[in-house]
Amino acid sequence: MAVSRIYEGHIDYMQVLDKDGGVDAALEPAIPRETLEKIYYSLVLARAWDRKCLALQRTGRMYTYAPLEGQEAVSVGVCFALRPEDWLFPTYRESFAYHLRGFPLDTVNLGWMGMEEGLKLDRKMRCFPYAVPIGSQLPHAVGGAYAAKMRGEKCAVVVCCGDGGTSEGDFHDALNFAGVLNTPNVFVISNNQYAISTPRKWQTKSETIAQKALAYGLKGLQVDGNDVLAVYKAVKEAADGVREGKPAVLLEMITYRMGPHTTSDDPKKYRDTQEEAYWRDRDPIRRFQAYLKGKGIWSDDFEKKVQESAAKAVEDAVAKAEAFRPDPKDMFRFVFAHMTKNVEDQMKECFGERQ
Repeated sequence: MAVSRIYEGHIDYMQVLDKDGGVDAALEPAIPRETLEKIYYSLVLARAWDRKCLALQRTGRMYTYAPLEGQEAVSVGVCFALRPEDWLFPTYRESFAYHLRGFPLDTVNLGWMGMEEGLKLDRKMRCFPYAVPIGSQLPHAVGGAYAAKMRGEKCAVVVCCGDGGTSEGDFHDALNFAGVLNTPNVFVISNNQYAISTPRKWQTKSETIAQKALAYGLKGLQVDGNDVLAVYKAVKEAADGVREGKPAVLLEMITYRMGPHTTSDDPKKYRDTQEEAYWRDRDPIRRFQAYLKGKGIWSDDFEKKVQESAAKAVEDAVAKAEAFRPDPKDMFRFVFAHMTKNVEDQMKECFGERQ
């Protein structure tokens, strides 16, 4: 009787900084001082912008918003690890990544204020609009990566989703095609412990999400998602590998959403304060701040400049976004690729232009 061979795999865990900012010198990536300063500023700016967006929504100046606090290291670490030629397929919780890829912050605000201009992305950014349907961006990213491969482009295609997205069929379809077609994909799964109110333990019986990569012939790795250096290192190494033809990689970022899933959610109904305190003690910004202090980069004066600069950038972006006035005719112009006679007549009637 033939005996099937059982393939065994191993999932490693990457952490460069401990919860107090102590560094594992053997894993520490070589990053210039100027870039380290930019990474810290980006983390601070992300949190300042995130809190402002939450305040804007609560006061009726912005629509439903998906808070980022607690997960800043994932968005920032991913973007700093990528090259300009790489592609990014983010989720709604990574919308700040657009700014890191060159999109004006005020334009990102417009998207959350309900205006289409907020997702009118410059092709040079090589970013796709974030998808609200859970997991639907995953097969799109594999298709994009396969197209890039067929054109002979050497680029990485990074796609993000949450732990809840791994329960969608699109997740498995995407990983299967990425394995079979050997596409240059890096899957970044932000395991923030909850899919809205559904805890991670109800998502899967697997010990890790990363190990799901093994079934599709991919590499899987768990990463401390609150350690921006670990995120940077893991994404950079994965992106470098897939550009050279190595198998796609699944990175499970272990992190925590400190706020609500969206502004329509109340996390107090399904989480307790002890759990939140545990993760607050592993705050990504505080850890990186301690690391920079140990390297002689962070100081009180440095912090003051960073905070003032971030606050100004956020307020300027809000003022510019709120001053924006869209052309109301756009609601007719972009229903179809080319305006039909029927829609054109409706537009003329609406604006009193019909004879």
